[in-house]
Amino acid sequence: MVEREIKRTDNGSLYQKIAERSQCQANILLSGIDRKVAGEKLFLSGRDILWSSAKAPGLLRLSERFAGEESSSAAICGTTLLALPEGRVFCERIGNEPAMVICGGGHVSIPIIRLAKSIGFHLTVLEDRPVFAGQAREAGADEVICRPFSDGMEQVAGTPDTCFVIVTRGHRYDTLCLRKAVLKPNAYIGMMGSRKRVGMVKEQLIAEGISREVLEHVHMPIGLPIGAETPEEIAVSVMAEIIKVKNAGKKGEGYTKELLSYLTGQKGGGKRKILATVIAKKGSGPRKAGTKMLVFEDGALIGTIGGGSAEAKIKEACLLMLKERYPAQQAVVVDMTGKEAEDAGMVCGGTMEVLLEEIAV
Repeated sequence: MVEREIKRTDNGSLYQKIAERSQCQANILLSGIDRKVAGEKLFLSGRDILWSSAKAPGLLRLSERFAGEESSSAAICGTTLLALPEGRVFCERIGNEPAMVICGGGHVSIPIIRLAKSIGFHLTVLEDRPVFAGQAREAGADEVICRPFSDGMEQVAGTPDTCFVIVTRGHRYDTLCLRKAVLKPNAYIGMMGSRKRVGMVKEQLIAEGISREVLEHVHMPIGLPIGAETPEEIAVSVMAEIIKVKNAGKKGEGYTKELLSYLTGQKGGGKRKILATVIAKKGSGPRKAGTKMLVFEDGALIGTIGGGSAEAKIKEACLLMLKERYPAQQAVVVDMTGKEAEDAGMVCGGTMEVLLEEIAV
């Protein structure tokens, strides 16, 4: 529990800033956990402080350090707990909504669309044939651009969280899409094809002046080598590789559009609620740091921090906070290692620290 009283303040404006954040900047939220920094927050986007309640010098110095980095997206420590003389600070590097651009709407694309959609990607499909473009829409694509691939790639901006999946029907279209994709911000680029075919594409682009080093980061052939043969198996291979790359990063992914709609007061205005955020875990905890869940006074939940008994314990702590009306913030630890945890069905075998904050909007 925190060591000093934390006043309840209207933090909807903070979450509004987070909702409106630039997709192409390094976005970092610093949250004081205990001691002198308890309850303080500072939101940094690129080099600019967009929102702050911070008065502790340590938190401000930390933001200056991040803002001074030449490449903050690469230099930031990620989503983790930091120890300052004034207390612990949760440094949360906020990711964007995972997005995927699929170049090509053929038979391989359809199962990729369905699988990626079920995982939570926002999907844009580029396809120049109307019939195949229609099939991509039916499969669940959020946006389909039915134009020549060169035009379609011009309409796609890309972000540091965008994955490009190149699975067109021919070598010429693959080359065109890859040529444009490597020049855009991205989290992942993969291209389907035999090793001979992708090797030809790579050498052609190098001859055009594209850096060999840049092309070495492209996943060619696309997907993990699991011996996939059918379109459905290829989709599993592709998505497995994308998930591996995505989860190797240190960005928090807790601020979904749905969650932010409640945090900003767009939905559920006036309802008392607690935001639960995983800030640390040891052992095989169910979810990584930055995972979030919103708990309302009637017991309703938005999001999950792993389910099971651990989540039930956190929900109980949130409801108790709302009932007692004090404190407005506390950090609780769920132990999933002892006999009590085993009897309760907590089989993860680790501990999880969760920050609980009352959201006043």
